[in-house]
Amino acid sequence: MKPHEPLTDYYTDESQRQQFLRASFDETAPWYDWTDRVLSFGSGDWYRRQAVRRVGLERGMKLLDLATGTGVVARAAAQVTGDAHSIVGMDPSIGMLRSGKTESAKVQAPAEALPFASQSFDRITIGFAMRHFSDLSIVFRECHRVLKPGGKLMILEITAPESRIGRAALGVYMGVITPALVRMRTRNARATQLFHYYWETTRDCVRPNMILDALRAAGFAETARNVELAIFSEYVATK
Repeated sequence: MKPHEPLTDYYTDESQRQQFLRASFDETAPWYDWTDRVLSFGSGDWYRRQAVRRVGLERGMKLLDLATGTGVVARAAAQVTGDAHSIVGMDPSIGMLRSGKTESAKVQAPAEALPFASQSFDRITIGFAMRHFSDLSIVFRECHRVLKPGGKLMILEITAPESRIGRAALGVYMGVITPALVRMRTRNARATQLFHYYWETTRDCVRPNMILDALRAAGFAETARNVELAIFSEYVATK
C-alpha cells in the first residue's frame, strides 16, 4: 500500500521518487533540526519524550527508530532509556545520518528491508516519515518481524484535518509559511521544495482507517490511534 498517490510535480515514477527524496534529504540535512523546531513551535522534543513514554519505553529496552533523519526521536528516546547505545537509528539518507547529533548506532538502509534478525527490538518508532515509504504494508510486516513478542510499534504523524477550515489553515502554515521561512533561512531551493512536498504528502496521505487496517493485516494486535492537539496522530500496535 502506497502512502499517497504519485506527485508528478516532483518525480515521474517510484524509482525517481526515492532518488528525489534521498537527494533532498542529503542536501537539506544541515537545516533539518532548525526547520523541525519551526514546524513544532519549539515543542517537538518535549512532545517526542512524552510520546515514547506513552508507548511504554523504559530503561533496558532496545529501540529501533525508523527513518530517524537527524535523530530527533532517537535523542528523545535516549533521555528516557538513559542509554543511547540501546537505540538504533536507521535512515536511507547518509546526509541525515551524518548530521545527526546522537550517540545511537546508525544504519543506512530502507525501511522495506530491515537488516536485523527477527525479534530484535522491544519498541519501534517512526517519527513523521511514514509518507516517505514506498510500501506501508511491506514496512509494517518488517516491523512486526523484528519486534519481540509483546513489543510495540509507534508511528507519529501529522494528519490533515477532515474539516475544510482546519485543512486550509494547516495548509497555509505547512504549505506557505514554513517553506517561506525555510527559503529565507537557508537560501536553498531544494530545501524550500522539500517543505512544499512535505505539506502535499501530509495533505494526500492515506487516511487513518487505512493505516490501522494495514497494521492489522501485517499481524499486529491492539491497534489504536490517539490524536494530540487536533493534528498529531499516534498510532500504536502490539506484536
